[in-house]
Amino acid sequence: MNQVPRSGIDWQQGQSNQHDFPVTPELYILIVVVLTALAFDFTNGFHDTANAMATSIATGALKPRVAVALSAALNLLGAFLSIQVALTVSNKIISIQGPNGEPVPGLMGTPILVIIFAGLVGGILWNLTTWLFGLPSSSSHALFGGLIGAAIAALGLGGVKWDGVITSIIIPAVASPVIAGTVAGIGTWIVFKIVASIPERRRDSGFRWGQVGSASLVSLAHGTNDAQKTMGVITLALIAYGSWTSTSSIPTWVKIACALTIAAGTYVGGWRVIRTLGKGLVEISSPQGMAAETSSAVIILSSSHLGMALSTTHVATGSILGSGVGKHAPVRWGVAGRMAIAWVITLPAAAIVGAVCWFIANALGGALGVTAVLAILIAASAAMFVRSRRNAINPQNVNAKWEGGLTPADEAAGARTPVSTDA
Repeated sequence: MNQVPRSGIDWQQGQSNQHDFPVTPELYILIVVVLTALAFDFTNGFHDTANAMATSIATGALKPRVAVALSAALNLLGAFLSIQVALTVSNKIISIQGPNGEPVPGLMGTPILVIIFAGLVGGILWNLTTWLFGLPSSSSHALFGGLIGAAIAALGLGGVKWDGVITSIIIPAVASPVIAGTVAGIGTWIVFKIVASIPERRRDSGFRWGQVGSASLVSLAHGTNDAQKTMGVITLALIAYGSWTSTSSIPTWVKIACALTIAAGTYVGGWRVIRTLGKGLVEISSPQGMAAETSSAVIILSSSHLGMALSTTHVATGSILGSGVGKHAPVRWGVAGRMAIAWVITLPAAAIVGAVCWFIANALGGALGVTAVLAILIAASAAMFVRSRRNAINPQNVNAKWEGGLTPADEAAGARTPVSTDA
């Protein structure tokens, strides 16, 4: 495949600039893309911690800090178990790679790097927005939406593989929560039938231990699926730059960096999303939690084995709702409705941000444009973090009684929450 020149070439002027700018603009853009991809991986970690640990925290099977530490360790391990999702994540939805996985020759270098960068920014900003409101939306769909928007802005509607969008995103988005909910609902109903004669305290004690195992399996499954997406994006950027040529393997350092980053994000603990998923949808008992987690793990692991970039959020949420229906427990359909709205608008919202970021980067050109978009990303992220401190959710209040909103009732009434670095 074609190699991009690695000398100090000014990509706009085509003249040697090695003494004035030893790091070429293209190399600078690659570095920014890699760091931004890892930033997305970090947000993916803390945004999706709830998928594995919300029910175990809600039932008291695990203390909050112990839960996120266990989830982080298993996400780290899971990231090394499979690369099937990583090898297919971008090639299914946008037309920047050929059938063999290599970048389209005309897009080698800066064009692909800017498309990837703009898409990542779209994914990060949507992840942070939904985290701020405590909504368990799909990090996968945020990434795909950002990439789709950037590809349309750069290449037109032909830059998107619409059949791939339908088969790899739309159909799984609709089917996965339904399947997960059905499996979890049936499992919950069967479990409660079997243990009906066992005293509640004894029953819950036993199932809490089972929850530790099932939640661990979900965390492991999450690592095999979600960490792979960032690996695939970084590898594509390296191929576009010319420093990696294999389309069937992932550089070892990329695997390690992505695994450590998603584990670090998981340990931070997305407490806002954990609270919504664990307390906002339905009051969860230990048998429900184990049924929901087992259902999620089986579906996520199966999709990873098949190379499907499934939304673990959709699966986990569907499982929790299904467990509530299976127990005939009251479901807060208003909260579920807000989640569904967030799911529907995730793809187009992230796509709009990705497209706008590409237009800004392209208008200013090269390193300057990328730097401007990076500054916007940093400023917007900082603003959302500062805003979240006004009603901080942390390990101390994540399990407070749900009384109509994310913020616990006493704090909403005016009690000050200590400033915390927890997410």
